[in-house]
Order: sequence, then structure tokens, then C-alpha cells
Amino acid sequence: MKIRAGYKIVFECFQDVPMVLMLTVHPSRASEILTDHAIRVAPIVHTRDYRDVFGNICTRLVAPSGLIEIRNEFIIEDSGLPDAVAPNATQVPLHELPDDSLIYLLGSRYCDTQKLTDFAWSTFGQINGGWQRVQAICDYVHDRIQFGYHFARSDRTAFEGNQERVGVCRDFAHLAVALCRCMSIPSRYCTGYLGDIGVPPDPAPMDFSAWFEAYIGGDWYTFDARHNQPRIGRVVIARGRDAADVALSTSLGPTKLVRFNVVTEEVPAHEAFPLQPNIDPSHDGLVGQRRFA
Repeated sequence: MKIRAGYKIVFECFQDVPMVLMLTVHPSRASEILTDHAIRVAPIVHTRDYRDVFGNICTRLVAPSGLIEIRNEFIIEDSGLPDAVAPNATQVPLHELPDDSLIYLLGSRYCDTQKLTDFAWSTFGQINGGWQRVQAICDYVHDRIQFGYHFARSDRTAFEGNQERVGVCRDFAHLAVALCRCMSIPSRYCTGYLGDIGVPPDPAPMDFSAWFEAYIGGDWYTFDARHNQPRIGRVVIARGRDAADVALSTSLGPTKLVRFNVVTEEVPAHEAFPLQPNIDPSHDGLVGQRRFA
């Protein structure tokens, strides 16, 4: 299966503003990208890529005063299979965890585990460790939080999400990650593309998505507390401790978001290939995309 994905993001800058972008598909999926995959910036400015401590690809640039457009369109190969399900995956004893997984047991900016530990153990302590415990956490978070874009708040922590009972996909992921960590299960936050493939189309605007991965049974498995079902066509961009580590854009100065469009869709089998998304001048963007701003 082939997936067409991309975005168009426009900022208004009120002075020259250094920026860090995290919009490149994660290196683990690089070999599956079938077309040119490059961040395009207008006006043209110098950009430089580097890898952060989590292995994500970051792009540095200095945006000039005025409007700056950042966009990309590409096609990626995908297995077409839903997220793996391993109900027999057991919880790994702490002393056997890989060294690089230990950081994902610690509290972080948005995953304030110290406020949730007692609740987590009283709620999930009697459930068998591993897959069953992580799934129980996902079930709880899925039922606990009401999804809505109008509930978005950039500084909401996992504890606050549990108290307020509203949020967007990042809030579902933060609460699930924090509860898993409280139960000594390494968990990491993920951001990327997730289109309506294999499910009824969502009439809401397309956006990037957030989910998480838990280390059980000697491997990292994907979980999604918002949708709470295996999904097809995830394309990971970045992984980290929480949303603070994987911000899609970080502006080190005053900016205003003017436009934000995302597209993620299956390429029809009969469609000629390679083919990039068509540009329709009347829409000033990607044909068929759902508009967010």
C-alpha cells in the first residue's frame, strides 16, 4: 500500500526568528519513502538538519520577518497491516530492561508521574503486567477523556488531563504514558501521520496525530488511547519522553500561525505512480485535504 502525506504550514514572523522543525519522517521509515522527501521553505532560507538525542531528525533555520511557508509532499510505502497485537507480551522485569529504555520510566514535563503513582497502582495493580495492563490503561484513558479540538491546551499535563477529562490526542497519549510509567512499563510519546485508512472518514480537519509505544515482551508496541483500536498507515515522525521533546515546530521568537494543512491518504491502486498531490490555485493548497486553518 502507498500513502500520500504532506503539509503546508505558514507562519507570520515579526522579526528574524530562529526555528527548529521536526517534520521529517523518522529514520526508521526512510527506506520506505518512494518520492522526494524534503522540507521546502519560501522564501528560500538556509536550513540544516541534525539528529537529536532520541534519534529524530530536526531542521534548523532562521525565518525572516514576514510570512514564511513550510511544506512537503511525498509518498511512502506501507505494509497495509494494522498495528501489531501481542496479548501474550509480558512485562519485562526492571533489572532486565535495556539501558536506553530506562529514561522512559521517568516523569517528564507533561507526564507528571509523581501525582499519579498511587492512583495507578490502586487502579491497575491487580491486572497482569504487560499487554493486558497497558490495554487496561488505554481503555481507562479512552473512556476518561472526551476528545475535541476546542479542548486543546498546550500546557495541560497528564494529571490535569485526568482531572479535567477533556483534551486532544496528545492528552490521551500523555495520560497513558504517565500511567504506564507509574506501573514500571517504559513508554514513549510518538507523533506522526495517521489518516482515515480502513476506518470511516472523520469530517474534522486533518491534523498530525499522537500515540505512544510501550516496551513489553522485549519489544516496543504501538498503542493509541484516543482511538483504542489497531490502525493502518501510521507514519512516525518523532519519538520522545512527551510532546516537549517532539514539537513539530519551535519558534525562538514571536510568530503567529497563519495556515496549517495536513494530508494523509491512501494512494488508489489504479493511480499512476509516482504522483505528488495536485495543486489547485483556487484552494491555495493540496487538493482533497481537509483544512485546519
